[in-house]
Amino acid sequence: MGKPIRRVVTGHNAEGKSTFILQDRAPRTFSRGPGSAVVTDLWETRFCPADNRGDEDVTDHPYRLPPPENGSVFRIIDYPPDRERVAALERERAGRDDGSGRAALLDRGNPRHPGFHKTKSVDYVIVLSGEIYAMMEDGEVLLRPGDVMIQRGTNHAWSNRGDEPARLAFVLIDAAPPQ
Repeated sequence: MGKPIRRVVTGHNAEGKSTFILQDRAPRTFSRGPGSAVVTDLWETRFCPADNRGDEDVTDHPYRLPPPENGSVFRIIDYPPDRERVAALERERAGRDDGSGRAALLDRGNPRHPGFHKTKSVDYVIVLSGEIYAMMEDGEVLLRPGDVMIQRGTNHAWSNRGDEPARLAFVLIDAAPPQ
């Protein structure tokens, strides 16, 4: 796993003045086991427009891959190299649903990569470190630190063919499916 992520969240105090409500290590980290990607959820909205009232930690629940209906999720994912991760993905494809919602989104028949999946979301992706291939059904692109991608409800996979983990930041926003 990569360096722990420090999360700073702003809000409003009882007098309505701006303040810092959270300054800590992001508490919600999820992994399916050895070789799996490590997901750290940083924040979530459950409505659009978002509700900025209160000081509740909205990530205080079990991990789910898709964003909440009519909401969004901001997360960091650390992808190990495929030589470690592919076996974990194969176990995931063959296993039972872990409650994260990912099992229903997997493209189990895709021969190109066991990580192909499709979410009902628009995803803003920023590569923070490492290199990773964004794979579509028709092609692939190598993404490097600083590159961004907008993923719009497509069947896709992430393939780290390097020797070092790749760290990506994601904002997933609930969206209507393309069809």
